[in-house]
Amino acid sequence: MALEKQTVVDKIEVTEMGHVQVRTATRIVEDGNVISQSYHRHVVAPGQDYSNEDPKVQGICSAVHTAETVSAYEAFVAAQQNEMGAE
Repeated sequence: MALEKQTVVDKIEVTEMGHVQVRTATRIVEDGNVISQSYHRHVVAPGQDYSNEDPKVQGICSAVHTAETVSAYEAFVAAQQNEMGAE
């Protein structure tokens, strides 16, 4: 019986605002059969450094996080911060 731990990015989603949502599955495999699996999720926001991400995530971020998307996101965040400070 050989046990193996596998970590794989198994789901990548892009939101309307350009956030890249990443789900990583950690699997324990015994003789080719998954006997346990857990998930971890994180988000890469437009303009955020993604150089340490999985190559698939990097490719999607480079396609989605255009200068226009990053500018629109930064404007959105600034507007939200101004709105919160105005209360």
